[in-house]
Amino acid sequence: MLKLFNGTSNRLLSARARSAEPNAAKTIAGLALTLLLCGCDRVVMDPGGDIAVQQRDLILFSTGVMLLIIVPVMVLTVLFAWRYRRGNPNKTYDPDFDHSTTLELVIWSCPLLIIIALSAVTWTSTHLLDPFRPIARIAPGKPVPPGTKPLDIQVVALDWKWLFIYPEQGIATVNELAVPVNVPLRFSITSTDQFNTFYAPTLAGMVYAMPGMRSMMHAVLNRPGETWGYSANYTGAGFSDMRFKLRGMQPDEFQSWVAAARGDRRGQLTRQVFTVLSRPSEKAPPMRFGGVAPDLFDRVLNSCVEPGKPCMSDVMRADMSRGGGHPDDPRAGAGMPPGHGSLPLHGDKPTPALEKEPEDKGSGPNVTAPRGSGAPGQHHQGDERNRDMSLRAPNTAPGAPRTGRA
Repeated sequence: MLKLFNGTSNRLLSARARSAEPNAAKTIAGLALTLLLCGCDRVVMDPGGDIAVQQRDLILFSTGVMLLIIVPVMVLTVLFAWRYRRGNPNKTYDPDFDHSTTLELVIWSCPLLIIIALSAVTWTSTHLLDPFRPIARIAPGKPVPPGTKPLDIQVVALDWKWLFIYPEQGIATVNELAVPVNVPLRFSITSTDQFNTFYAPTLAGMVYAMPGMRSMMHAVLNRPGETWGYSANYTGAGFSDMRFKLRGMQPDEFQSWVAAARGDRRGQLTRQVFTVLSRPSEKAPPMRFGGVAPDLFDRVLNSCVEPGKPCMSDVMRADMSRGGGHPDDPRAGAGMPPGHGSLPLHGDKPTPALEKEPEDKGSGPNVTAPRGSGAPGQHHQGDERNRDMSLRAPNTAPGAPRTGRA
């Protein structure tokens, strides 16, 4: 009797242990998922600038409008499956049903109205949130005061770091962007040799940084604090660490930061220093320069930082003075013509073959003519030997002359 009791109790304990194992696994998985979600930062949904706020509202509006179709379809899928199941005694069987005006109106009008709403919002927001367009307000209901001058910041994408030049303050930083809150910002953006994207989620959207081109972005930051900016375009080995710290400060705090940057011991960011700085490097620490060459950004834009290298703007200006540009342009001189009309460095422009006379074209060897005069097709067009593509002597090496069969 005692043995029977012990055996029964052991079986019960082992059964409880087995049932507890899945519950423990579910608890551990839930805790792990919670810990992973705790590391997420909703930067796009928690913006710190007015432009980013409008972009977030656009995302929420578009998602909500599209859910007006998605949610009813999901609900109706379950409802139809339940109502017209095989075991439902109250279902209606109507094999002759083929049309319902009410259903057609609902099916076509609802998506059409959603498309119209999304199109209207997209068209207006595309113009209002154009990064090249100066901002008209600092915050909702708070327009930019008349005569307010935006803070100019020049952005250069390097491999793999960000360079920020403050031309009016005469300082520069690497991987650190400090801006005063509630002050309009005007960014001029370029890159050294790769396509990048300047992306500060809490400030504004993404803007391409392209070599030889100047992109613009206008924005404002309304909340002090520290967030991160990124490059959202893959550019190689150091792409993952190509990020910068975005620091929002009060205006007086920003002035103190500028004064501290001017006193940094790194000294001037000259053209020679920039040449060394532009070399590829990964996980570059934040740096500050107390002075900047006055024309550094323009030289980066025109690819002429190195001593003795001509700037693209000067080359194009010289071409224009020698006759470049459109023939009807009054600024064009008498030199190099534009596009396909340009002449080679030596001699005259050759005449295309299609424009030559037949006697001027000459002739070359006919590589498709039959070798010899014994080809059967010359006299017997229906001869089967014309269809034999292996007219080659046995054991002939590849490339040897072919001989026809007798």
